[in-house]
Amino acid sequence: MRSLANGKNPVKENSFNTGIGQIATTFKKQFGLQIMILTGLAFIVFFRFVPIYGLQMAFKEILPGKSIWESPWVGLKHFRDFFTSGYFGIVMRNTISLSLLKLCIGFPFPILFAVLLNEVASYRARSFVQGVSYLPHFISYAVVYGVISSLLGLNGGTLNSLLLSLGIIEKPRHFLASKSLFWPLMVFLDIWKETGWSAIIYMAAISGINPELYDAAKVDGAGRVRQVISITLPALVPVIVVMLILRVGSILDAGFDQLLVFRNPIVFEKSNILDIYVMDTGISQGRFGYATAVGLFKSAIGFFMVYFSNKLANKSGNGLW
Repeated sequence: MRSLANGKNPVKENSFNTGIGQIATTFKKQFGLQIMILTGLAFIVFFRFVPIYGLQMAFKEILPGKSIWESPWVGLKHFRDFFTSGYFGIVMRNTISLSLLKLCIGFPFPILFAVLLNEVASYRARSFVQGVSYLPHFISYAVVYGVISSLLGLNGGTLNSLLLSLGIIEKPRHFLASKSLFWPLMVFLDIWKETGWSAIIYMAAISGINPELYDAAKVDGAGRVRQVISITLPALVPVIVVMLILRVGSILDAGFDQLLVFRNPIVFEKSNILDIYVMDTGISQGRFGYATAVGLFKSAIGFFMVYFSNKLANKSGNGLW
């Protein structure tokens, strides 16, 4: 009666307390897992959302000795400077062309690798190959550059020494300074480095396919190739669409860390992508507002690419949302 007089419902209050108790008990049982989740959320908040505060730099002229709030507002000046810059066409051409090459040539490789690896009968052999294929992803491009330099270098390079000994070339060739070979080399290294790592999600999707489908296909007389075409690939379509949407959203990411290491003055025209341009023109010269504007432009393009590619994927029922 006292609870009713105070306007409280004892049933609801007990249910609420019970729910809180269950949450606390579950948290204690899954303490390690919950800490991992909270750490991930904290990382996203501090390194993804908090920096959004700095986007206003794209509309201000950042002056030495003044904070963001004290800097004068310039509106769309930095965007106009970028669009009218003489480097705009070159930078966008290099970025989009190299990204499309990596997308069109490199995207099918993890799918093909996962399908072929799944056909290996020996579990030990499959696990060994899968583990080895992950390793290039963790190798820094600084280390990769050292290896490639020893192979393709002008003086003492393994390939030059071999070609000279066979009489194919008369003098050493500087492969790393060749404009015609620069993009193919970047695409090849990207495929070599990321194929195994990118195949993880496809391997996981393949492992979720019902084995009874393959057994039924064998009974019907389907061979290994027919099973892949009729069962494996259709089951991978939703995952492939999702990964393709995400890759299209990063169409302006042509590989900053890769080109930062491999670029040189001779191939500057081919290696000057959007991120390199931001670093050279924006950050190195102290034009932080200009650099932020270019970065915001890149993010906006990525957002719209994800949005429209997802709308297109929704027509087949495989969109993200």
